[in-house]
Amino acid sequence: MRIRIGIIGGAGYTGGELLRLLINHPHAEIVFVHSNSSAGMPLHKVHQDLLGETEILFTSELHQEIDVLFLCTGHGEARKFLQANPPAAHVKLIDLSNDFRLAEQSTLELAGNDTIQFIYGLPELNRDAIRTARAIANPGCFATSIQLGLLPLAKAGFLNEIYTTGITGSTGAGQSLSATSHFSWRSNNIQAYKTLTHQHLGEIGQSLRHWQPDAAIDLSFVPWRGDFTRGIFISSTMHMALGYQELENMYIDYYTNHPFTFISREPIFLKQVVNTNKAIIQLEKVGEKLVVHSVIDNLLKGASGQAVQNMNLMFGLPEDTGLRLKAGYF
Repeated sequence: MRIRIGIIGGAGYTGGELLRLLINHPHAEIVFVHSNSSAGMPLHKVHQDLLGETEILFTSELHQEIDVLFLCTGHGEARKFLQANPPAAHVKLIDLSNDFRLAEQSTLELAGNDTIQFIYGLPELNRDAIRTARAIANPGCFATSIQLGLLPLAKAGFLNEIYTTGITGSTGAGQSLSATSHFSWRSNNIQAYKTLTHQHLGEIGQSLRHWQPDAAIDLSFVPWRGDFTRGIFISSTMHMALGYQELENMYIDYYTNHPFTFISREPIFLKQVVNTNKAIIQLEKVGEKLVVHSVIDNLLKGASGQAVQNMNLMFGLPEDTGLRLKAGYF
């Protein structure tokens, strides 16, 4: 099978990671990589590690001779782009922004009465729907890690009041420089931000209500900026009467048929998942309290890797095709 691919916004971090994956994907053919700012330049002029990997040039032109279009644009830009450039009916869409993640925003109305419905692209929640979808809203990075830590409990109906903290690397802020993404600010430094108001809370709550539709789930989330480049470490704390073994069995059963999510009995850490599409979860039970730790690479399982995972599902390929990656362990 050959999957012809177009990419919108290929100059940023998520676009670069997507290119690195697709160049080596056995069924992918990159037809074009769109970027107004880099049009005419070779990909390796922007993503310098791709020197010797490809001679593809960025372009400002669009082509309809594709099977799937990835949108790696800024938040709020994907909807505008698709309305201005309606895709052909046969083209599948995978959007990496937050434009279509929430149910009330998941419908795109185009000229000629064409309506596109986006499916929330968390395979561990919506795998069957993803397989038959025309369009996917790829989840956020914090959202992915938090949800993977909580979904088995939600399915069992055990979620109520949850306190979550999470720390992310500087690549989570995107490629454009800001005061808090400069090396001199990030080095030897951490900071809480968007306390209790992070933009991913909406999609997290939506997914948890998939399993507990009538529950009053109260999730308090404090995110942190870390002094490293990539990865997310989440810890969610809650009251839990069940014993450790019953909880572990619940998690193992939930993720048995999902190729990228694993349960560890040992303390987990970022280097286990950085540069991979894995999510690793660890449970700690102390008295009546449960802490669920989860780790992912924010640019892979939290963005571009999950997008390729969704593409594989949409085109009937094994879910892990092109995604068996080596961790940057040392």
